[in-house]
Amino acid sequence: MRVKSMKNMLFYLKILIAVSVGVFMLTGPYRLNAGINSIAQSVFFYCLLFAASVWDIRKRIIPDVLCAAILLTGMMSFTPNKVFGVLLGLPLLIAALIKEGGIGGGDIKLTAASGFVLGLSDGVAGLIFALTIVLFYYLGLKIICKIRREKPFALKETALPLAPFLSVGFTLATLFK
Repeated sequence: MRVKSMKNMLFYLKILIAVSVGVFMLTGPYRLNAGINSIAQSVFFYCLLFAASVWDIRKRIIPDVLCAAILLTGMMSFTPNKVFGVLLGLPLLIAALIKEGGIGGGDIKLTAASGFVLGLSDGVAGLIFALTIVLFYYLGLKIICKIRREKPFALKETALPLAPFLSVGFTLATLFK
């Protein structure tokens, strides 16, 4: 029963990623007041977030190269106040230090790099969106398992890939600027 539930979870995560990335690729970078540099940065940012999400779902790891590429994407529209966005990874780092095995280093680096692209205020909004989506997803899984009267396939032991949720949250933050 555990394998089937895990496959279902991955299937729904893939659908969530595909739909959200498709919608955001169509709407996000094409704002009327966006310059060509902003459009290119948005497209690169979304594609790299998508790649990080897929990689995290499949391998449970986010390569440092993707985080570095996202950081370089932030250099396309650099302003000094965006440097403070790197601090966005600090709460995740503290959470990882408090409880081992909870949040991976790739998620922390992805959050810090995305914070550099978005800036501190938009990054905080994106992180709040992402963590709220994770919370609702987790609660939804618990409710579904309770309705089906199944054992919740060791939700505490199953590592949830955080990159897809972070990607959706940060993409939502770019849309609501």
